[in-house]
Amino acid sequence: MYKVLCKDGRAKRARLETVHGTVETPVFMNVGTIGAIKGAVSTRDLEEIETQIMLCNTYHLHVRPGDDVVYDMGGIRKFAVWDRPVLTDSGGFQVFSLAGLRKIKEEGVYFNSHIDGHRIFMGPEESMQIQSHLASTIAMAFDECPPHPATRKYMQDSVDRTTRWLERCQKEMKRLNGLEETLNPHQLLFGINQGGTFQDIRIEHAKRISEMNLDGYALGGLAVGETHAEMYDVIEKTIDYLPEDKPTYLMGVGTPQNILESVERGVDFFDCVYPARNGRHGHAYTNHGKLNLFNAKYERDDRPLDEDCGCPVCRRYSRAYIRHLLKAKEMLGLRCMVTHNLWFYNHLMEEIREAIEQGCFQEYKKKKLESMEELK
Repeated sequence: MYKVLCKDGRAKRARLETVHGTVETPVFMNVGTIGAIKGAVSTRDLEEIETQIMLCNTYHLHVRPGDDVVYDMGGIRKFAVWDRPVLTDSGGFQVFSLAGLRKIKEEGVYFNSHIDGHRIFMGPEESMQIQSHLASTIAMAFDECPPHPATRKYMQDSVDRTTRWLERCQKEMKRLNGLEETLNPHQLLFGINQGGTFQDIRIEHAKRISEMNLDGYALGGLAVGETHAEMYDVIEKTIDYLPEDKPTYLMGVGTPQNILESVERGVDFFDCVYPARNGRHGHAYTNHGKLNLFNAKYERDDRPLDEDCGCPVCRRYSRAYIRHLLKAKEMLGLRCMVTHNLWFYNHLMEEIREAIEQGCFQEYKKKKLESMEELK
């Protein structure tokens, strides 16, 4: 059950009760593509840095180790030793990212595995079956994430097909949740709004899928090449046509600035690889901007990554030491950076929730954006 607790302008402070636990929103979902966060960060670490929900990838887990293996091991939560909610994406993004290895048809998508090249077929029913095997808390509907830019005709045809696929997803999930052997018969289904930067297509699609009374709704096909201004405009124009009493998820976004701007427009679920990926490349998010630990000026810097940070890394290690680890290609350096960045994102969301509750989100956002520009 999803409940909006309070609002500050369009910004929502809400709570999603699931069979696997409660999610306080706005929330950032840490990306564990194959059931783990890249950078040697364990699920115990995720609990320590107050992660609420983990996102895993349907396509990648299907390819390796195989969703049948995960099913036999009791589902992704038991397999990864994670007792909190999990959202699985549908494999639809791979329709976009593996464009050179796939062919789209009405029945679904034919892939060549990025690992060994073997032929894979995934349609709406297959995606739901795989996600049911994974036993995630929230399953995403199978869709196409169209490229940017795309012609109007391509976009309209793609969105119409995504709608037909959504109807098939909803029907198949209902069937799967009724089976005795299903690990999570309470699995939730989120639909995905598409349409690129064509606002009328976006709005019409939002209206159509809102009528289906799904458990949540996502804005997909953004952060794929359009400008930030275009993305914010799409969010602002589309979100009013999605149910306010259901979670709204902006897929694959983004920077702290992106999150603050999108919360202001009514989004309350986010995911992005940035904190982990940038951390592995030596970039630390701080309350004063982003640090590049490979810069020579940090070689003898005995301060923590962020002097205002309470994460386990900043309570213990210096910039100089972490820089040394990164230069030496020591795994501990990656682990420190990813842990800090994920803590920063989770704490950012906590601050956002508090600001909305106190009715001062606009003031908080302004100060936060100004402070994060200090290092530039």
